[in-house]
Amino acid sequence: MSDSSKTTRGVVLTLIGGTFWGFSGTCAKFLMDGYGLDPVWIVAVRQFFAGWLFLALACASPRDRESLRGLAAARGGGWRGLAMLVATAACMMLNSVCYNVAVKLTNSATATVLQTLALVVLMVYACVRARRSPRRRELAGLALALGGTFLIATGGDPSHLSMPLDGLLWGIATCFTYALYSAVPEGLLKRWGSPVVNAVTMLASGTVLMLATRPWESAPAFDAAGIAGVVAIVVVGTFLAYALYMQGVKDLGPLRASMLGTSEPIAATVFSVLWLGTMFAPTDLAGFVMIIVMVYLTA
Repeated sequence: MSDSSKTTRGVVLTLIGGTFWGFSGTCAKFLMDGYGLDPVWIVAVRQFFAGWLFLALACASPRDRESLRGLAAARGGGWRGLAMLVATAACMMLNSVCYNVAVKLTNSATATVLQTLALVVLMVYACVRARRSPRRRELAGLALALGGTFLIATGGDPSHLSMPLDGLLWGIATCFTYALYSAVPEGLLKRWGSPVVNAVTMLASGTVLMLATRPWESAPAFDAAGIAGVVAIVVVGTFLAYALYMQGVKDLGPLRASMLGTSEPIAATVFSVLWLGTMFAPTDLAGFVMIIVMVYLTA
């Protein structure tokens, strides 16, 4: 495949993957509001079944099958590598739960934008680790992130919050847990590849949540729309979203992919308005734009 074709494929797949991620949050909001599903119920089901889909994808590749065998034999890092897998699964679980609770208490667009602030956390971490001061672009990005968060949280009036306090706190927790989930598995991804790491960690966290919450005992009486929503959030909002986005990262590199990944909060906003009829104040939209611009400055 030529470089231009590879770039075109990467752009298309990254945009689609980010859009599917944005759809995922809105679909979760639809299921929670329409069927009374608990956020942890959704996380358990989507991670467990998406984990099996990722495992099937990994088994289809000879290279990934070899990585799975090495992982099962505790090679390529030994028990320390397995411990890092456990830590990655825990970070994935925490981030997914925090995000879904934030979606329930606010909306998918706000929760997604607050999660995007993880880039600021990672930027600060990189500066501390490298023992350097932030660059001008990074400082500008930090100012935009703080200003955007202020507008979303207060509507421009510092005397009151325009969203529930617990929604804001869960959104901030989503930001920090996403930063952890982004940083912890770096070595694992290089050693075993993203399909294997994602399959094992997602299946592990999903299994733990399934056993802890026993979602089959509290499943509501789904109609056709509810069943379609559950299937869509597993297949489209989780499996396809991640698979397409990661292929985009391979084709474009992490920098360009992260910029195109801003399609996620944009898509979440559009889906929230068109599907669920969510109304946003001008200050909310201004805050969203400021945080999206922050991505371009800090990526």
